[in-house]
Amino acid sequence: TQNFYIILSGGQELGSVSVSAEKLRKSKEINISKTTIKPIQLTRIPSVGGEPDLVQYLQVLPGVVFSGDQGGQLYIRGGSPVMNKVLLDGLTVYNPFHSIGLFSVFDSDILKSVDVYSAGFSAEYGGRVSAIVDVKTKDGSKTGLHGKVNSSPFNSKIMLEGPLKKYEVGKNSTSFILSYKNSYLDQSAPVIYPYINDGKLPYSFSDFYGKLSFNASTGSNFHVFGFDFSDKVDFENSSSYNWKSRGLGTKFLLVPNNSKTLIDGGVTYSNYLIQQEEQDNKPRKSGINGFNVNLTFSRFLSEYDHLKYGVEMNGFQTNFEIYNTLGRRISQLQNTSEISAFANYLKNFNKKLLLESGIRIQRYSTLAETRFEPRIRMKYNFNTRWRFKASTGLYSQNLMSAVSDRDVVNLFYGFLSGPEDLPKTFLGKPVESSLQKARHAVAGFEYDVNAISEINIEGYIKQFNQLTNINRDKIFDNTPENQIRPSYLREDYIVEKGEAYGFDITYKLENKQWYVWTVYSYNIVNRYYEHEELIKYQPHFDRRHNINIVNSYDFGKDLHWNANLRWNFGSG
Repeated sequence: TQNFYIILSGGQELGSVSVSAEKLRKSKEINISKTTIKPIQLTRIPSVGGEPDLVQYLQVLPGVVFSGDQGGQLYIRGGSPVMNKVLLDGLTVYNPFHSIGLFSVFDSDILKSVDVYSAGFSAEYGGRVSAIVDVKTKDGSKTGLHGKVNSSPFNSKIMLEGPLKKYEVGKNSTSFILSYKNSYLDQSAPVIYPYINDGKLPYSFSDFYGKLSFNASTGSNFHVFGFDFSDKVDFENSSSYNWKSRGLGTKFLLVPNNSKTLIDGGVTYSNYLIQQEEQDNKPRKSGINGFNVNLTFSRFLSEYDHLKYGVEMNGFQTNFEIYNTLGRRISQLQNTSEISAFANYLKNFNKKLLLESGIRIQRYSTLAETRFEPRIRMKYNFNTRWRFKASTGLYSQNLMSAVSDRDVVNLFYGFLSGPEDLPKTFLGKPVESSLQKARHAVAGFEYDVNAISEINIEGYIKQFNQLTNINRDKIFDNTPENQIRPSYLREDYIVEKGEAYGFDITYKLENKQWYVWTVYSYNIVNRYYEHEELIKYQPHFDRRHNINIVNSYDFGKDLHWNANLRWNFGSG
C-alpha cells in the first residue's frame, strides 16, 4: 500500500457550497415518530442555572407531557414513565431525572445524540409498551486534553476529556472522558432563595460518568463505561427519599475487512435502589439490578436495502417492600429472565416506497410466556418535498411501576416485575397473562417548506390491552377468611386497560442564525379498571392541548451572542 499526500498552497478562496445530506436522509429513512436531538439543540432553549440539560429539551417534543418541578417525570404519548425505556449507551437507566425535576442525570457536554421514539418503534427495541429514549455519549478527544468547569446557584460540574494514545492517520487511538456534577441547592437556598419555603429546599444530587474508548484504524472500536447517580430529598419532620443508580458496561463495533456486514454488541450491568423513610419507621424500599447481553448484525444489501438482526438476553431481580396509605404491606422478591431475537428488513422500491418489515420474538422465561411481535413501518416519497409515512406493531413488557398512575406526585419511584398473583378475571374474562401489552398505529406527512424549514404532522393511537397497577384501595389481607370480601379490597394489584390517541403538528426552521421549533399536540388518555363495574378515569398526564414554541437567534461578531425564548401553554 502506498500513501500519497498532496499539500495545496497559494490558492484562490472560493465561496462556500452547502450540500445538505438531510433531504437525502429523509428519502432513505422512515423515521416515523422519531426525534433526534443533537447537543447544539440543547443550547437553543433557556435553561435553569444557565447550563443546558436534556430534561428541558425533552419537554418541548411532540406528545410529551412533563409532570412538574417536584418529582417530575416524562409521559410520552399517553405512556407512563415505566412504559418508556431510557438507554445510556445501551444500558437501561431506571430513573433518569432527579427529584427536583429540573435536571436529568445526563451531562449535556458528553452527549453525542439522543433518539426519542414516541410510538411505533421498530423490532430492534423491546421490553416497553410506549416509547424509547436512546442516549449516546461521545468519545473523548483524540487530539488534545480539554476540560470544562461550570458553577451556578444550583450545582457545579467538571468535565475532562483527552487522548491516552493520540490519533494518527492509519493507527489506533485511545481516549477518555469523565464528567461529575454535584448540587448544593440545599446549602445555597437559605442565602439565595430565602423567600421559597423559608429557604429550605431539601434537594441534593450527584452524577458521575466515565468512558474509555479504544478505536482501531479499520473503524472498529471498543468502549468501557460506567456511571454513579444519586439523589436525596429530606423533608424535615415528614419523610425522606434517597436513591442510587449505578451501572457498568462494555460495547463494541466490529468492521470486518471486505464485508458488507457490521457487528456490534455489548454487556452491561446496572443496579438501582430507592428508599423512603416515614415517621412510622416502616420500611419502604425498591431495588432492581440485572444484566444485559446483546449482539446485532447490520448488513447493507444495496445503497437503499438494509437487513438488521440480533439477539438479546437479560435478567434482573426486583426487591420491593412498601406499605400503602391504609397501612397494608405489599412486597415482592423475584428473579426474572428474558431472551429475545429480532429482524428488520428495509426494502426500497424504485426510490419511492420504503417498506420495513420486522419481527421481535420475546421469551419471558420466568412467566413461561412467548410473544411474537410483528412491526411494520413504511414511507412513500411523493416527490422531493412531500412524504407519507405509517407504522404499526405489537409491544409488551414485564416491568411495572410501584407508583399508581392515579398518583399526581410520588417521589417513591420503584419497580416490580410482572406479578403472578393478579386478579383471576377482568371484565368477566380470565386473566391469562402477567404481561402488559399494547398495539400502536401511527400515520403522518412530512413536507419540506424550503431548504431550511419543514412541517411534520402525525396522528397516533396506542391501545393498551392489559396494564398492571398497584392497588391503592387494598384494606384487607388476602387471607382465606377474607375471601368473601371484594377482590379489589384485598388484592395487591389491579388489571387495567386504556388507550391514548391524538396528533402532533411540528414546524422547524434552522439556519446559521435562527432556530425555530413550534409544536402543537392534542392528546387524549383514558384508563379503565374494575370495581364491581367498569370505572373510567383520566390520569393526571392527560393534557388535552399542549403548545411549545422555542426561538433562538445567534448574533454579533462570529455569532458568539445568543438569545433564547421558550413559551409553553397547556390545558385540559
